[in-house]
Amino acid sequence: MTPVTLISSKPAPQPEDGPPVLFDRRLLARRRDRAASEFTAYDFLHARAADDLLDRVESVSRDFETCLVLGGGGAVGRALKDRPKAQQKITHLIETDLSPRMAGLSEQTAVCLDEEQLPIAPESVDLVLACLNLHWTNDLVGALIQINHALKPDGFFAGAILGGSTLTELRQCLKSVDDADPAPRRVSPFADTVDMAGLLSRSGFALPVSDVDRVKARYGNSFVLMRDLRAMGETNALIERPRTPATKSFFVKTAQAYSERFAEEDGKVPATFEIIHFAGWAPHPDQPKPKRPGSAKVRLADALGVTEHKSGDIAG
Repeated sequence: MTPVTLISSKPAPQPEDGPPVLFDRRLLARRRDRAASEFTAYDFLHARAADDLLDRVESVSRDFETCLVLGGGGAVGRALKDRPKAQQKITHLIETDLSPRMAGLSEQTAVCLDEEQLPIAPESVDLVLACLNLHWTNDLVGALIQINHALKPDGFFAGAILGGSTLTELRQCLKSVDDADPAPRRVSPFADTVDMAGLLSRSGFALPVSDVDRVKARYGNSFVLMRDLRAMGETNALIERPRTPATKSFFVKTAQAYSERFAEEDGKVPATFEIIHFAGWAPHPDQPKPKRPGSAKVRLADALGVTEHKSGDIAG
C-alpha cells in the first residue's frame, strides 16, 4: 500500500490575515458526531454524489493505487460495493471525516482528519474524492491547494459541494418571517454557483471541469425537512449564528409560509439541493496543453459549415 503520512488530526488554526472565518468547525464536528447514529438512513444526497464521483473515476482510462476520500460519512465506500468497474480501478480506499463517529461509518480504512489542514504527505496519493464536505471550509481555495499538493503528478481529483441554490425555498421563508432573531443566519450560507473550474485552475489543477446537478426532494412539511438536515449533519454552524433557540411560533410561521408559497398539488413541499461537481488533474509534463491563440489551422466557419460575416456586416 502506498504510504500516507498522517501529520495531525486537530482542527487547523486560522491565520489572522486569512479569509473570513464563517464556520465554527468544532461545532460542525460535534453536530456530525451527533448525526452519525442515523446518517445512513438520511444520506440520499451523499449517496447520489458518491455515485456521480465514481462515474467520473470509471470514465478515466487509468487505475489508481491509493484513493483518499474526504467527507461523505462512508458513502463512497458503500457505493463502491456495487460498482465492480470502479473497484477494479481503485486498489486502496481510505475514507476520512472531520467527525470521528462519521469516519467510523466507513467499511474501509477510516481516518479522522481536518480538510482545512490536510495532514497528508505531498505527492502521496493517486486519487482524491471530496463528497459534500468542502462547502464547510472557511478557505475553499486553500483546501483545494492542499489537495493538489497531496496528489502525485497526474493524480486525479473529483469533488462535489452544495451550491448557492440549495434550500432556496427554506431561506426565502425564514427571511419572510418576522422574528426578533435574524432569520437569514439560521441557515448556513452555501457558495453561489461559482466558477469551480476557475477555482481549480487558481489552485494549480490542470484540465479543470465543472457542472451542476439540481435535485428536488419533497417533504410533508418544513419540520420534516429540518429533521432530515439534522440527520445529515447539515445544520447551521455559523460563527455568528443566533445563540438563543428560536421560539415555537417562529418555526410554525415558517412552516405556514413554506406551505403557502411552495406547496404542490398533493400538499407536499419541495426542497431544492444544488450539487456542484468539479474535477481536475495534478500537473504533469505529459498532459495536453491548450493551443496558443491564433494557432488553429481550420476556420471555425468552415468547421461549422456556415458563412463567415465580417465585423459590421448584417447576416441576411
